[in-house]
Amino acid sequence: MHKRLKLGMVGGGQGAFIGAVHRIAARIDDEFELVAGALSSKPDNAKQSAAQLGIAPERAYTDFNEMAKAEAAREDGIDAVSIVTPNHMHFPVAKAFLEQGINVICDKPLTSALAEAVTLAEIGKNSKAEFVLTHNYSGYPMVREARHLVQSGALGKLRRVNVEYVQDWMSEAITDPDNKQAAWRSDPKQSGKGGAIADIGTHAMQLANFITTEAPEKLAADLTSFVEGRLVDDDAHMLMRYATGAKGYLWATQVAPGSENSLRIQIYGEKAGLSWAQENPNQLWYAPLNEPKRLLTRGGHGTSEWTQGQTRVPPGHPEGYLEGFATIYKEAADLIRNGRTKDCILPTLADGLLGMQFIDAAIRSSEHDAAWTPIEV
Repeated sequence: MHKRLKLGMVGGGQGAFIGAVHRIAARIDDEFELVAGALSSKPDNAKQSAAQLGIAPERAYTDFNEMAKAEAAREDGIDAVSIVTPNHMHFPVAKAFLEQGINVICDKPLTSALAEAVTLAEIGKNSKAEFVLTHNYSGYPMVREARHLVQSGALGKLRRVNVEYVQDWMSEAITDPDNKQAAWRSDPKQSGKGGAIADIGTHAMQLANFITTEAPEKLAADLTSFVEGRLVDDDAHMLMRYATGAKGYLWATQVAPGSENSLRIQIYGEKAGLSWAQENPNQLWYAPLNEPKRLLTRGGHGTSEWTQGQTRVPPGHPEGYLEGFATIYKEAADLIRNGRTKDCILPTLADGLLGMQFIDAAIRSSEHDAAWTPIEV
């Protein structure tokens, strides 16, 4: 039995969505206890939110810089901070805690601007603290089974990587002032220059990179703002080229009526193909060349011992979004306690920097009529 790690949180107060998701995920495996927070930029909301969550008044902060310094000075200070703010606050908050030697668990994308990501990567190198980026889909067992199959050579040399993340929830102009989630995502001052490409395109890219253990070298992107007056893209599609000769396609949109949260990936090699869909996450289709397709299920027969060891409930009982997040938190706890090993596959600062380089390359490509543009690594 482990003693729970002490967790702090910045953002995620009353009215926020993703903060609650992180809090649930952090407790599923009983690895963390929330003990401190700067939960809102509004002092009253910060205090009320902390009280609602049972945080002691003296550890309910109204300023994240104050929180970082105070928690670093306490003998019982937090072991890690969870950053669940809009994108533009990721950099200053992560910087403050890394410089105090406090481990950081941060929502994606890494920052709102590439220059900030580059700076944060340098800060991370000089900090004793660990950094984890919560690309939660990489925590799904069948995504990890797909990665295992690729690494085992079951697909042979890769030829095609097709990934799409399709939603409809921003198909209309935002008129409801209480729709905070949509409002900040369509405000470049908070989201950065990228809209759909940053919010869900980075998830699609990271999923493809995670499974294949490869990243494209260059892309040709066409970004569009279909909703009149929107200042960031709400639809993005692109072609991608890999150093190995593989070709890829990525589509990320938030204006496709009828699509709720359709994250899908298909990978084809010389020997076999794979297909996985987030809305049915416990199934993975594996299709060896000239053989019948095989449906692999989470915890079921035919999956690797490594993947079977990553499931929490018996086969047939669904695991999904919250458990994927929980796997990231469980492995972050292992990382904090035991240090980084060669087997650690958690998304890192380097992955976050690559994600920002991807966003930047896509925007630059689209600005030049979908010209082929290198993703600087």
